[in-house]
Amino acid sequence: MIEFDKSITVVTLFGFVILLSLVEMYFSYAHDSKHYQGRDTLTNMYLMTAAFMVNVTTKAGTFMLLEYVYRYHRLFQITNIYLYWLVLILMQDFLYWVLHYTGHYVRFFWAMHVTHHSSAYFNLSTGFRSTVFEPLYRVFFYLPLALMGFSAFDILFAYLITQIYGNLVHTQTIGKLHPIFEYIFVTPSHHRVHHASNLRYLDKNMGMVLILWDRMFGTFQKEIDEEKIIYGLTKQPEDTGAVNIIFHEFKALLADVKRAPKLTDKIKYFLYPPGWSHDGSTQTARVMQRQLLKSE
Repeated sequence: MIEFDKSITVVTLFGFVILLSLVEMYFSYAHDSKHYQGRDTLTNMYLMTAAFMVNVTTKAGTFMLLEYVYRYHRLFQITNIYLYWLVLILMQDFLYWVLHYTGHYVRFFWAMHVTHHSSAYFNLSTGFRSTVFEPLYRVFFYLPLALMGFSAFDILFAYLITQIYGNLVHTQTIGKLHPIFEYIFVTPSHHRVHHASNLRYLDKNMGMVLILWDRMFGTFQKEIDEEKIIYGLTKQPEDTGAVNIIFHEFKALLADVKRAPKLTDKIKYFLYPPGWSHDGSTQTARVMQRQLLKSE
């Protein structure tokens, strides 16, 4: 009965997010705010469907691996139900930050995560523009939760709940919120920064629910009112077809690997941040941001 109630909760909340997306879409077109564009929204739905299919095919393996570690290798068990859920949500949110950070600072993972950032629009449907292949490796980032004594079902439930919150911050409709809320939680303002291609904003605000992780680890950037946000990638692919949106960064990565003269450089292209190059012809966002700060 508990699992059934959790399932109903997830379905209800996702339905609420979809309804809000439709309402936002309607008002965007009604007021000509140009937050939505037909082909872009269809691409979001395509990528969501593709990620859903990958998720479905891997879900059994994900559940079995988490449950195996929980049953036979957990290090301890929290018995207080309130403390159990509090720690689970906090740790799941932190490990998502680690997963998200990896997706921005390791180019191999960026090649998969880039699909989520490929839209030049920012609206609630952008939250459905999924990292298609993330279900293939996400489970390994959440294994520590099973070691900490959290069951597979509860881990997946916590992930879905925080994911729903993460969808809701993909909007331009809401401005900045109360300073206390802005200090603790990820807000639409924070996430607008995250989806910006402005140099100052690159690779910032990785949190899903709590922005505190970014404040703690130096990846926080507030939204500056005087700097207009430009959404999307710093270099948008010429082919904006749905298939190329998924694979274009893999093509670019392999091209860079091919032209690297040394094996160590070839490996670095996979493991170093996007923008790194063996000959210095391109630079990472961090290097360019330091130069920007010096020039101001």
